[in-house]
Amino acid sequence: MKITFDTNVFVSAFTRPEGRASQAIARIANRVDLLAISQPIVDELLRVLADKFGWNDAGLEAVKAWLDEYGHLVTPTETLAILADEPDNRILECALAADAQVIVTGDRAMLALGRVGSAQILSLASYLNVDNPLTNS
Repeated sequence: MKITFDTNVFVSAFTRPEGRASQAIARIANRVDLLAISQPIVDELLRVLADKFGWNDAGLEAVKAWLDEYGHLVTPTETLAILADEPDNRILECALAADAQVIVTGDRAMLALGRVGSAQILSLASYLNVDNPLTNS
């Protein structure tokens, strides 16, 4: 299944490796699902880790290397202005460009959309608690 993670999923996974979000990125590392990312997502993630969590260059390079290895980089061609939080629109754009089936997020405004294009928008818990979240919709 092709998925896009909201930045908050990555931040949780990389800052709290014992948490549930790390299970989501483990699914990517184990090639259970295919991760679609875009450069704006990568840029935001690295900025948040540096600015809000004080990550140093070595840590940021490790995250970038992980994304390079496990993520499928797409280039969105459409600019959206659906959500008030601009970075959230970049997540939607990535999912549309990748033709993703699922977006995983903890963002309430994004979850309220329910779907964008062919992508169902799921909470982290929903994504982790079922083998294929699309079978429950």
